[in-house]
Amino acid sequence: MPKATSRALKPRSSEPRPEDERISNGIQVLARAGKILRTLESHPNGLSLGQIAKSVNLARSTVQRIVAALIAEDFLTSTGPGEVRIGMGLLRIAASVGANSTDIIRPHLIALGEDVGETVDLSVLSGGSAVFVDQIPGRHRLTALSAVGERFPLHCTANGKAVLACFSPEESSELIEKSLAEHPDFPLANRKRLMDELSDIRRTHLAYDLEEHGTGISAIGTAVIDHFGRPVAVSIPVPTQRFLEHRDGLAERLLGFRRRVEGVLSR
Repeated sequence: MPKATSRALKPRSSEPRPEDERISNGIQVLARAGKILRTLESHPNGLSLGQIAKSVNLARSTVQRIVAALIAEDFLTSTGPGEVRIGMGLLRIAASVGANSTDIIRPHLIALGEDVGETVDLSVLSGGSAVFVDQIPGRHRLTALSAVGERFPLHCTANGKAVLACFSPEESSELIEKSLAEHPDFPLANRKRLMDELSDIRRTHLAYDLEEHGTGISAIGTAVIDHFGRPVAVSIPVPTQRFLEHRDGLAERLLGFRRRVEGVLSR
């Protein structure tokens, strides 16, 4: 019979394999890129590389390498020597997150635009901003238009207030702070008045911007909750004189739109 032999097993090396090191380094780079993007999310006008490095607590040279890679993917865009902001590539991804809701709502958005003859905008929440993801242009010679992907304050726009009203007072207060940080050119004059206004919006489902965001333009807005539990806002910006003449009619049509869309989303 063959003799049984014992063989000592060699302990596995505790040294990391090159493949493991590459994965670990890749995860670290992704985490750092995420920090940079989140920092820029709160600064829509952009930051310098030095400001980013200080905010994320990384060496400027490290930030520069990651930023260069993000620019190459169109996730960031240069706004000047050593300065960057969120790029259109990332905005397109953000818009696609709400694509399912947009596809469902769009036929009703078109019908609303045809009914009122004014520009109709669809927006979603992103950080402390309402981001336009769709628009039906108005038929009038004098009309209000904005670019899809553009970011607007939450605290002084009809669509933004409609979004804020979807949250509790505590949550909306936090979002107001984010909005003020992202849009420093639009200070808040009276916080109590805004909080009272949000209470009214929760009851009536109608939000107003009476030349708060721009001279000569007023707007009415409302919001619905989509399948994912996210607020989606619809607003109708109109030159103020025409807005005041047709305010009640716009409100009636917007509430009708809201009822129809809620019915579709609840199926």
